[in-house]
Amino acid sequence: MGIIQVDLFITLDGIYQAPGGPDEDREGGFAFGGWQGAYFDDESGETIGAEIGRLDALLLGRKTYDIFAGYWPARGDADPIAARFNAVPKFVVSRTLTDPSWEGTTVLTDVATEVRALKDRFDEVHVFGSGALVTTLLREGLLDRLNLILYPLVLGSGKRLFGDGTVPAAFRLVKPPQAFPKGAVSLVYERAGDPVTGVDISQLPE
Repeated sequence: MGIIQVDLFITLDGIYQAPGGPDEDREGGFAFGGWQGAYFDDESGETIGAEIGRLDALLLGRKTYDIFAGYWPARGDADPIAARFNAVPKFVVSRTLTDPSWEGTTVLTDVATEVRALKDRFDEVHVFGSGALVTTLLREGLLDRLNLILYPLVLGSGKRLFGDGTVPAAFRLVKPPQAFPKGAVSLVYERAGDPVTGVDISQLPE
């Protein structure tokens, strides 16, 4: 049985929208696109590249798929990230897309059944961006690993991970946090059941 891993670049206030460029995603009037670049360094680049090198299938929501499909095929195989993304099977969750442009793409319409079946076919299915899909995966019990790179800034607006309507869930840290020279931190979590609540900290042993 394989896993579904969510890979996200995220700010301290939970924004994941348009890290890569000013015009990547201006939905909602977002004016802060390209916020990741100022914190990029060789060490974080190596970590990101290593995670991408491990995936053997790519799963995306429709909006992120359109962004990726409009960018990565044109990069060519000289770019190792583009080469990986272009080579692996790609799956996009959509009820309206009928003719995907990115070679190797399959359209899925039912997360609960079709996405679950991917775990029987692949070792590591990775999700990038796709916040609405991530929330659905969590609700359906299909989110196995959360791979975050947390950046030291707040933006105050934009698409936030795990907004209203997210089902409660607990996670456990499965790797020591890795800090990068320009202030970003890598955090890797796996699902750990439901949150433990109702604990009165004043009653805990000293």
